[in-house]
This record gives sequence, C-alpha cells and structure tokens, in this order.
Amino acid sequence: MFGKRNDEVVPNVETPVWSCTSDTCNVWMRQNFSFDAEPRCPICQSPMTQDVRELPEI
Repeated sequence: MFGKRNDEVVPNVETPVWSCTSDTCNVWMRQNFSFDAEPRCPICQSPMTQDVRELPEI
C-alpha cells in the first residue's frame, strides 16, 4: 500500500571513525569508508585521529 512507512528500527552501534583535528572543522568519516591508513581531512587537509561514535548499523 502506498504511504506505508517502514517502522523497522536500526540499532546504533559503536563505530570506529576518523575525526578531523582542526578546531574549525567538524568533518568525520567511518574508518571502513577510508582507503588510507592515516587519512587527511578531505575538506581542510588537517590530520585526522581515530575516534568512536554511536552510529546506525549498516
């Protein structure tokens, strides 16, 4: 039927991410979406550090 919403709840899990180290930039990305061992921020080119966030499981 049209308009029926999918009410399936996607659980949040602790996910490893890379976070930008710049105070003026808030960019982050999932570690499994990065190809570099130590990536640089794609926006400001600052180094990135490992972090953990509660994100929806994919």
